[in-house]
Order: sequence, then C-alpha cells, then structure tokens
Amino acid sequence: VQLQASGGGLVQAGGSLRLSCAASGRTFNNYAMAWFRQAPGKEREFVAGIKWSGGSTYYADSVKGRFTISRDNGANTMYLQMNSLKPEDTAVYYCAARVQPTVVVTSTHYDYWGQGTQVTVSS
Repeated sequence: VQLQASGGGLVQAGGSLRLSCAASGRTFNNYAMAWFRQAPGKEREFVAGIKWSGGSTYYADSVKGRFTISRDNGANTMYLQMNSLKPEDTAVYYCAARVQPTVVVTSTHYDYWGQGTQVTVSS
C-alpha cells in the first residue's frame, strides 16, 4: 500500500486548502483512513477519519465545522477540504490507512502513512 499526500501550501487566515491522498496497492473496502497533523514540538494528532466502505466520518473537535473529509472510491483518493483556516492549523499533515474498518484517533493503530504535506496559515 502506498499513500501520496499533496495539496499543502501557504494561505492566509480565513482561507481554504484541499489536501489529497492518493492510495494504491490494493482495494480499500475494509480500511479506515484518516488525516493527522503534527506541529513543531507537538505530538501527532488526529484531525479527521473516514470509513472507506460506507463513508462514515469523524472529526477532532478543533476542526469540526471547518474541515470536511471525503473519498472518491473510483479514484482511490481521500480528500480533506479545509476552510476558515487558522494559524493554529499550521502543521505537517499526514494521511494514514488502517487495515481495520473502524476509525480510531491513535496514530499507532494505523498501518500505512503518506509522506506529509506542509500547511502554513499566516495571521
């Protein structure tokens, strides 16, 4: 399984970005996938997750109402639409996949990781 994250960049506070995570290597019907982020000096934290089959979504309280996670089955791609960005959203964002159909918030329970994409929000 390979995950390729893209879409990061520099944006002003209040702006938007869309991250993509292209997945390859197998079918993902029984997987859960998620976005995590890690700011300098901080631990990696859960941002949002999605069950590949059925599409149920889960969000951290800090991003609820501003971020939307989705997936395109045909393209084997997961997205994170980020709106109303704040400086505290600045971090490296990682996509991850878990060989279980349930979303969990603990990073150690994920089996595959993308390389990370930098998101910087200026004030």
